[in-house]
Amino acid sequence: MADHARKQIRDAVVTALTGLTTTGSRVYASRVYPMGSANLPGLCIYTVEEDIEEATGPRPRTLSRILDVAIEIYAKDNAALDDTIDKICAEVETALGNTKPASVKDLVLSSANTRYDGEGDQPHGVARMVFDAYYQTKEDAPNTIV
Repeated sequence: MADHARKQIRDAVVTALTGLTTTGSRVYASRVYPMGSANLPGLCIYTVEEDIEEATGPRPRTLSRILDVAIEIYAKDNAALDDTIDKICAEVETALGNTKPASVKDLVLSSANTRYDGEGDQPHGVARMVFDAYYQTKEDAPNTIV
């Protein structure tokens, strides 16, 4: 059985963002990956929330879904922290703007914010970007994007 559509979308975003100039291969499909200094700058990609609209008609009905895909950007705290985060944000937006996962109808940046964390082995900044992934599945086939 194929993976749930959410995992397929997450994996496609990881693939699209692996190899960016600033973060390289430091891209993780998890919100709990330990982001120590060896992993900075890096990206964590995970899904947050999903809105599902039920379609009418005979079963199996088509469900329209909007999945929040979060991308957290981690960078070391230094004099260029804001510039580094902005550069990575631009790389992420460009990569996803040019190569949205083929399985989704649309992928749109819906929010972004930045925070700073002085805890851990390396103080760092975190930018969180949320993209809305629009797609559909049949109610009896959550593993198949239609």
